This record gives sequence, structure tokens and C-alpha cells, in this order.
Amino acid sequence: MKRPASSEAGLLLLSGSVAFSIFEKNQRLAKSTFNPSDIRRKAIDQVGVEERSARFQTRSIKAKAKIQGLKMALNMIDLTTLEGKDTEGKVRQLCHKAAHLHDSTPDLPNVAAVCVYPTFVKLAKSLVGDKGIKVASVATAFPSGQSFRKYKIDETKEAVAEGADEIDMVISRGRFHQGDYAYVYDEISAVKEACGKARLKVILETGELGNLDAVHYASQIAIAAGADFIKTSTGKIKPAATMPVTLVMLEAIRDHYYATGKMVGMKPAGGISNAKLALHYLIMVKETLGEAWLSNQWFRFGASSLANDLLKQLVKQESGIYQSANYFALD
Repeated sequence: MKRPASSEAGLLLLSGSVAFSIFEKNQRLAKSTFNPSDIRRKAIDQVGVEERSARFQTRSIKAKAKIQGLKMALNMIDLTTLEGKDTEGKVRQLCHKAAHLHDSTPDLPNVAAVCVYPTFVKLAKSLVGDKGIKVASVATAFPSGQSFRKYKIDETKEAVAEGADEIDMVISRGRFHQGDYAYVYDEISAVKEACGKARLKVILETGELGNLDAVHYASQIAIAAGADFIKTSTGKIKPAATMPVTLVMLEAIRDHYYATGKMVGMKPAGGISNAKLALHYLIMVKETLGEAWLSNQWFRFGASSLANDLLKQLVKQESGIYQSANYFALD
């Protein structure tokens, strides 16, 4: 959201909390473009969603299709480190793993991206930027989202300036629970504008939204506000990604596509740690949205521990030998 010219001049003369209070006041006074009546809220049949999600996990997969699916899933991973104790060394290890998943196994695809805090974007970009691996950065006071909008926008701009190809933002869940949906919409829209050419993934933190009706409505708001991807979770709370939650979000994407012809991506994050479950997610994506979404342009996994299990399964499928975890780097 563009700040009025008068407030820009005023902010040059002020500092600290006074400046932020004026910024926030101007944000509140600006008329939102969001109209709740533009979005048709949908009551979700939780029993039906859970039953359909369970059916995806009963599908049998032939060996050739399994290998294809394992490689596809590997190519959809955002390899992530988002800890308070992250160091340059940890980020270097992560980036090395992204570029060298298992050198003894030929023809492995790259992961889709590495995801780091904004302060490590420049380093990550220097390490993987020429290898076809994107650099994603969390922003907007991740993971809580509890900060001034100006900070969130500035953090987004800083991350993009450092070289981030993608921004993973969190919505203001407190505002959502207050029913201030226009605030949530406007904030996403403002961050999207701050992203410039970088793609925006909007994290709903579905474990804090309460029910599937709220998950669907938050998905609709994020999509309407310009999200390139919608994402389940930060991975910092439980429950994180689940198949029922992801299915509801996929259906919101599908409905938007039917109405507008515009594709939106999906990223389940947290709790997906084994190859079998990842393949079930891919089946769900294919049967809900179609094969067009089966690429890392439109679907991602936010699950670093998943990479090693996918690698183990690929080695077993191609060599017949199931290697132990000691053969794979943790980071």
C-alpha cells in the first residue's frame, strides 16, 4: 500500500515511536480495496475432507512412476534453516547440500530453493545463485507476524535488495481472529508490492486458524491480495501441514483458477518427513489441480528432513541397496 506523500514528508521530521504511530495511523485511515462481499465464504465439510484425504494415501504406485515421483518431490523442496542459532557456517552447509545432494548418485535434480533469514540471503545467493537454485527469505516478523507494517515492508525490501528470489511472509493471525480481514488483505497486498519481481509465498499458519472454514477463507484472502503461493505453516508450531488442510487450500486455488484462469502455487510446510507421504501429497495435487501444478514453479515442500528420505528411497530403487542415514549429510 503506497503511503500518502504528506506522511512521507512528515516522517522525515520525526523518529522513533512517533514516526511509527503516524505511519500506522495513515495505514488505518487509507481506504481498503478489500470488500468481504467480493469473496464468497465457504462452509467446509470436515468429515468429507478427512475421508477424501485418507483415500489419497491408499493409492498404489508402480516402480517406474515411484522413481519419477521421488525425483519430482526432491526438485520441489525448499531446503530450510530458520533457527535463532543459525550461523554463516550453517548456511554454507545448507547451500552445499542443496548443490550436492548425493554426488555418488547421477542424474539427481536440484532442490527448488534454499530458505533462510534475510541476513543470510546475500551469502546464500553467492553460493547457489548460479546453480539453478532459488533463494527464498522469510520476512514480515517471521514467525509471529507481530510487528509494525513499516518494519515488515522494509524487511521485505531489504531481503529482495540482498538478492532474494522469493519471500515467505506470515499473515497477521491476531488481526484475522479479530475479524479485521481488510487489514490482512492490505498487508499482503503491500508486501506483494514491496516484493517487486520476487515471488510471494503467504504463510497462513493454519495451526493457529482454528478450523478448516477459517483456513479456506484465509486462503481466499491471500490469493485475492496477490499471493503467488499460499503456504500452510512456519514449521514452528503444531499441527503444521496436514493433508486435510492442504486439500482445503488446494481447493481454494482450484476455485480461483476456474474463476480467473490464474494459477497460484501451494507449499505445505512442516511435518512432511518421509518419501511415502510426499508421494501421497503429489497424488492429491494431481487429482485436485491437475498435472500443470506438478512442478516446482507451482508446488513446493517446506520440509528439509524430507530430502534425505527421498534420497534413501531413490538409491534403493535404482541400486537395490538401502543406505543408512550416515551416508547423507544432515545439513
